[in-house]
Amino acid sequence: MSDQNRPRRPARIGALATALTAALTLLCCTGGAGAFFLTELGGDAAEQLAPASMECTGDFEVDVSGKMPRFAEYGERQLRNAAVIIKVGQEMKVPPRGWVIAVATAMQESRLLNLANSTVGESRDIPNEGIGADHDSVGLFQQRPSWGTVAQRMNPEYASRKFYEKLVDVADWEKLPLTVAAQRVQISAFPDAYAKHEELAARIVDALAGGAARTALIAGREECDAAAGGEIAASGWTAPIPGGVGSGFRTASRPGHNGVDIAAPKGTLIRVAATGRVLVSRCDPDRRGRLSCDVDGWPGKGGCGWFVDVLHAQGFITRYCHLVSRPRVAAGDTVQAGEVIGEVGSSGNSSGPHLHYEVHVEGDRSSRGAIDPVPFMRSKGAPLKGAG
Repeated sequence: MSDQNRPRRPARIGALATALTAALTLLCCTGGAGAFFLTELGGDAAEQLAPASMECTGDFEVDVSGKMPRFAEYGERQLRNAAVIIKVGQEMKVPPRGWVIAVATAMQESRLLNLANSTVGESRDIPNEGIGADHDSVGLFQQRPSWGTVAQRMNPEYASRKFYEKLVDVADWEKLPLTVAAQRVQISAFPDAYAKHEELAARIVDALAGGAARTALIAGREECDAAAGGEIAASGWTAPIPGGVGSGFRTASRPGHNGVDIAAPKGTLIRVAATGRVLVSRCDPDRRGRLSCDVDGWPGKGGCGWFVDVLHAQGFITRYCHLVSRPRVAAGDTVQAGEVIGEVGSSGNSSGPHLHYEVHVEGDRSSRGAIDPVPFMRSKGAPLKGAG
């Protein structure tokens, strides 16, 4: 962390169902693999990639000195530092969303290492996990002298406590995008740098604290897997609409169905599932190449109708099809979790109002990148209602 007006080092580059009704099984994609398609996004079917899921225990106990989980991106000492950050947040009664923000911030500032500083001689005499050179910043959060003595700032518990003290003083911090909340505390010259760490930070919090990133604040209580009605989970994810899943992912009768269909009345607000950047927002041509999305479609027409693709951290992409009219967002827009991007409709290859929702991995918008949204969204604490 820095004094407000000091310049910063460059940001590090980070790695960006049960059936509802018999009729709903006909929505979108009637007729198997050839009946639903984005005319410009075709591709071969791929093996489903099942996202890891951590049980949401409800107690969120953290064992700072115990065995650490394995993450390819970070080693044991870094995860132990993350455990300290989470433990301090628990002791201060900061909600799990704050733990995710704090861990993501330390990932950006120090790669979760308690750093000394080559220009601060005293810091090199204190046990450390590496040497930095960012002005006179030290510790997990790269805090400067206004935050405390060198010894204090290089104490992970102290540094974490100071971070949380400033975070909870930020008005409505729980509702802010992670990068905005972190920036209000850190005052970085690179305010967008924190966002890319949100996905991994949430997974670390889940692994260390019993699935705590899967909770949402409901009526003043943290509830597991409850971000299904517009609430935002500590992970930063929410369900796009509160309806139930009726037509599943790549079923035997529709192996080319690369998402799920969620029933909802026409005009139901569709919310973006997580913070990201809009890649596509337009009318998908039907089988005959027509851009006829302003009318209700029918089974066999082809195309997604009005649709939106959004790119999220770690290369996840979410897709929202069959909107009733032109989306409220445009390609290139930055959107925040829970932001309304359009309304449910029946444009394109559809026999009635619903949302066709997809999740893709590794930035792959084709069918090769599609995974089952049901377990994925459950792992984010934002389950799709009615899904088994």
